[in-house]
Amino acid sequence: MKANRRSFIKYASLAAAGNALGLRPFGALNALAQNSPGYKALVCVFLFGGNDANNTLIPFDTNGYANYSSIRGELALAQNSLLPLTPTPNFALNPNLPEIQTLFNNRNAAFVANVGTLIQPLTRAQYLAGQTAPTNLFSHPDQQLEWQNAAPSGSTQTGWAGRIADSLGSLYNQGASIPMITSVAGDTLFCNGNATSPVSISPGNVGAASCSEGSECNAREASAQALLTLDSGLSLIQADDTITTNAYAYAKTLADAVQSISPLQTVFPANNPLAAQLQQIAQIIQVRSALGVQRQIFFASLGNFDTHADQLTLQSALLAEMSPALSAFYNATVELNVANEVTTFTMSDFSRTFQPNSNKGSDHAWGSHHMVIGGAVNGGQIYGTYPTLALGGPDDSGSNGRWVPSTASSQYASTLSQWFGVPIADLPTVLPSIGSFSANNLGFV
Repeated sequence: MKANRRSFIKYASLAAAGNALGLRPFGALNALAQNSPGYKALVCVFLFGGNDANNTLIPFDTNGYANYSSIRGELALAQNSLLPLTPTPNFALNPNLPEIQTLFNNRNAAFVANVGTLIQPLTRAQYLAGQTAPTNLFSHPDQQLEWQNAAPSGSTQTGWAGRIADSLGSLYNQGASIPMITSVAGDTLFCNGNATSPVSISPGNVGAASCSEGSECNAREASAQALLTLDSGLSLIQADDTITTNAYAYAKTLADAVQSISPLQTVFPANNPLAAQLQQIAQIIQVRSALGVQRQIFFASLGNFDTHADQLTLQSALLAEMSPALSAFYNATVELNVANEVTTFTMSDFSRTFQPNSNKGSDHAWGSHHMVIGGAVNGGQIYGTYPTLALGGPDDSGSNGRWVPSTASSQYASTLSQWFGVPIADLPTVLPSIGSFSANNLGFV
């Protein structure tokens, strides 16, 4: 019989070998699950495929909407369907974001306008003249990586969350039972550090041992565990065995912790994959004290935003999935009394062309609008500079409405990093290009 370790530890892999484990008892977790001194968490929700920000945050004043509608053509949303934003009456939201509208109007959410990957400040004229821009613009894999690593290209081995963990792990999480970073959406560059490692779990399956072989499962898992203690004499195999051993241990730690707590009262939407991810994150935050963590970073995702065709139908369904999931998660942080300590934010490959294509869709673009949610957010505001919606206009990188970002993704990340506790002196290590920009804190949190 050939044992396949991945059949047992699916969704519980580490990107690199972790530190020695110091597991804690969980018999009195309900008593321990209280505010840790100085606790903070960042929750990244990556919208894979490139969310069309032009149909997420829309001009609502008479002249602004008329201009939007005339250029967007068949992709334009009806003005009477839009959700007004009371604190910023010249803008409104996609009709499938009612929960985000409530969060914004209650000043628990903000938008950051026209954010994108940049190496240095850039104007349309400079871009057209060939001034340095990020590599492989408009490419899904490259821009996903550059958002995740906040570096000039996608060729690094670490992400900016991983580098935060490198910087702060020993300061805040000494003796913690799990790594600082947890992904509920698989392995990703964002989570990888040089000296620290993430743990990856499957929502609803923190135990992570997955087997469908019935009565043979115990024997198979025992065989897999035995393989981990075999001294092969090969350094790469031994390193991999260490990773896997730590994966088992972290998975058991989380499983024991989560099974020992009372269920959250917050209701998360059913049959909603993003909601399931965020519910799992909320459960892990619930046992933060027992895990010995004062800082945590989480990665979740929602895909299929690559809307080259039938965009109105596809994006509507995705935003209708995202909005209640994010709202339920915020409500869970309120229930756990950590709303001011947990900040959720979106990232995405890029936005989409303002000009529609011939398939009732839109194509790859650049600058996008992103949302930030949490009790610490200076909400009810739109930060940054909203682009001029004109094809070939002052903010268009060409003639199709691909906005040159007015805010760099590294500035966005820097603002979140400083709130999380990264010292200003460490910012160049975490975000290598941040020194090219005059502002390293945008003030939204």
